[in-house]
Amino acid sequence: MSTQPRLLPWPGPAGQPCYLVSDADGEGYLSRLADEMEAVQLQMGTELIGHARLMLRDRKAGARELRYLSERLVEALRDALRIAESRGGRLPVPDECESGGPTQTNEASE
Repeated sequence: MSTQPRLLPWPGPAGQPCYLVSDADGEGYLSRLADEMEAVQLQMGTELIGHARLMLRDRKAGARELRYLSERLVEALRDALRIAESRGGRLPVPDECESGGPTQTNEASE
């Protein structure tokens, strides 16, 4: 069984984080679904950035349009940060971190 729960790319019913604990080593149905959802969220964020660049160049864009754009950008940033947190939580821990800290070096101090 995985030692670290995976933060899923969607919130729970009340907006709280959802986690997956699995013994399938990332190969289970929910893990694959989460991978696909992350890919969709990142692609949507990329497309939104392109749309934002165009809209910000348009001097005729109104406050309502820019506010809507800002709300979508905030959602995309939230999704990207959740994905980064989830992926960061699944990175392997180097041996020196497990032994209590980084390895000491013999560098001369000034």
